[in-house]
Amino acid sequence: MKTLKNLFKRRLTEAAGHTVDADEDHWRRLTGDSTRDLPTLTQQRMRKLAVWLWQTNLLANRLIELPVAYLLAEGVTLRALHTFWHDPINQLDIKLPRKVRELALYGEQCWPAFVDPNSGHVRLGYLDPSLIETVVTDPDNAEQPIGIVTVKDKRGHARRYKIIYNGPEDCFSPRTQEIRQTFDTGNCFYYRINTLSNSKRGHSDLLAQADWLDAYEQYLFGEVDRANLLRAFLWDVEMPGATQAEVDARAGKIQRPMPGSVRVHNDAERWQALTPDLKAVDSSAAARLFRNHVLGGGTIPEHWFGGGGDVNRATAGEMGEPTFKIYSMRQREWKYILEDVGKYVINRAQDPSGETLIINPTEPAPEWMPQAIFPELTSRDTTHYATALQHVTIAAGQALDRGLIPELLATQMIQAVAEHLGVEFDAAAQLNTARQETQQRAGNDSFNSND
Repeated sequence: MKTLKNLFKRRLTEAAGHTVDADEDHWRRLTGDSTRDLPTLTQQRMRKLAVWLWQTNLLANRLIELPVAYLLAEGVTLRALHTFWHDPINQLDIKLPRKVRELALYGEQCWPAFVDPNSGHVRLGYLDPSLIETVVTDPDNAEQPIGIVTVKDKRGHARRYKIIYNGPEDCFSPRTQEIRQTFDTGNCFYYRINTLSNSKRGHSDLLAQADWLDAYEQYLFGEVDRANLLRAFLWDVEMPGATQAEVDARAGKIQRPMPGSVRVHNDAERWQALTPDLKAVDSSAAARLFRNHVLGGGTIPEHWFGGGGDVNRATAGEMGEPTFKIYSMRQREWKYILEDVGKYVINRAQDPSGETLIINPTEPAPEWMPQAIFPELTSRDTTHYATALQHVTIAAGQALDRGLIPELLATQMIQAVAEHLGVEFDAAAQLNTARQETQQRAGNDSFNSND
């Protein structure tokens, strides 16, 4: 019998085994997992419904197309990237409206980036969101997506794209850097909207309104059917005092009068055209209620969709302000997206290998920074701001002469109003420039007077 001492003398070895899946992103934690994303089937259905509503529902189409028109109708320019913008594959003048539209419909966009190893020229591809199986996030930072895993093809292979970040890899922890190395298919841009910090996927702009959009359309179709019924009529023939046999005999011989025909009968028959009385109230109020519920969810005023309501020119301008605020937020997102892509293009043009970052996020060089220029969302009524600028300039000058405020504050007051006119400047820098020009003019005047 073996003693306990002999058991301790035995050599202890680790049990042999095999790792089923070495990819850490394929594991799901029992606790702490994000519950802010839609289930896979619901995510797929959301995309299909969004596209179907955009194609068939007039109201849904306007909810998507109006922001696209306000953002892009006058054209967009990505400064210093003319070759990339007009590349025969990129064709962003044509493709950008589609990308803006699809980001609103799908809630996310994924563009694989293909780099010429010699010139560093970048061309963008397109990955259908329906092919995205998993968006992998940083295990140490749930709001940071780091890679895309696609669904498997017929051969059982899945593509693994590394999400592009215009920064050094040491921004991530060593553990995250190891995970990013497993994404060896290529690099891609990935952007999402309508999401939370701990959500992995984006959501459509039509997600919340989908049921109401369908209900509104079904209601209108019901009103069409009701209108058709109201136009229908039938002939009611009354035979006072007739027996059932006489009524049946007459019914077998009677014919429906044709338009313009002559009908002859005695006083034993009474003919009357009857139309249905459905006792239905005016449906316009209910239709307006449904429509405004959907439009309100999309932050679109009623008069933008053919509904007048109690709106005049003055109130219409005020009602549009929340809409433009929402559109401005989306415009800022697209400005970031385009400039983010532009930074990558410039970095690759200078170093195709990607080892050197010309545009370093910690110390960006202004001359290398791309700039996306969007048109104004709406034409501004500058009359009020011009009048305000005049009053503020006079008031600031008077307060400055009386020693009530310093020069910098007076300049900042003028700057606050000038920005509403589309003129942006740094108050301190412009104040220094103004002082120098004043001194230069004073010197020139003194020189001229001596002459």
